[in-house]
Amino acid sequence: METLFVGQTYIDVTFVADRIPTGDDKDVARDYAVSFGGNAVTAAFCCARLGIAPDLLTSVADDWLGRMFLDMAAKYQVSVHGRKVRRSSLSFVMPKDGKRAIVRCRDDDYLHPHPPLNLEGCRALHLDGHQADAAIYYARACRKAGILTSLDGGGVRINTMELLGFIDVAVVSERFCDQLQLSPAAVLELLKEKGCRIGGITMGERGLFWYDERGNVSTMPALAVPREEIVDTNGAGDVFHGAYIHSYLSQTGAPWEAHFRFARAASAHAIRFLGNEARLPTLADVQATEARYRDAAPIRV
Repeated sequence: METLFVGQTYIDVTFVADRIPTGDDKDVARDYAVSFGGNAVTAAFCCARLGIAPDLLTSVADDWLGRMFLDMAAKYQVSVHGRKVRRSSLSFVMPKDGKRAIVRCRDDDYLHPHPPLNLEGCRALHLDGHQADAAIYYARACRKAGILTSLDGGGVRINTMELLGFIDVAVVSERFCDQLQLSPAAVLELLKEKGCRIGGITMGERGLFWYDERGNVSTMPALAVPREEIVDTNGAGDVFHGAYIHSYLSQTGAPWEAHFRFARAASAHAIRFLGNEARLPTLADVQATEARYRDAAPIRV
């Protein structure tokens, strides 16, 4: 095992439509995609597509959607450690005008305890806060073993504050700030107080507000992808997380600014495609995107 991701599996049904019918009305979508989903799950697939196949502890149901997910994982050589649930979870995603509306159908009633995994050889752990018991267990174990721990703080969950005490790299969302009713600057201070060596807030097209190994706070603008090229922004943050984990594993001695610049290009590539599978970048895609697009205007926080 080189890296472990812990999360919740979804099957994403992403569709492009001009409107959502109501009552007895019907409509036909202009395009659609069906793929794996979930924050840490998508990040794991991104890491695999970039060339490092991870282990993935995630929910799996014994139904046809669960079997479809396992087929997807096998295709990308993602080693799945399934935690059984009764039904597969679904997300219905409707991207439009650079945003996306989502309806989730989730079964997180885990039928068994999380499995004890052998962490020998593991160099990085990435969590999204799902499977709260497994998240805290592996965060503690990896911290004790000197393994890098990373958190996708897309939202505040029941164990987030406790979990942050075992996290080296915490990259959270603007929604995270809103839920805590704190400014972005105050959230970075919170991450520092919790002991996170690297902390950041992703702000979509406005870029990244973050602090580095020395605690210096700065901004990293997004790449300026033209609006007419943007197809689907859902999952772009998950690609960002998976890409910086890959960069860390590939160039452990590089500064975190380099890891985040690599992840920024991966994310910029991702928003130009519909659905999570289509958006997964290769190393060549990341390099081409970095060369193709200039920095957007500097962000103000």
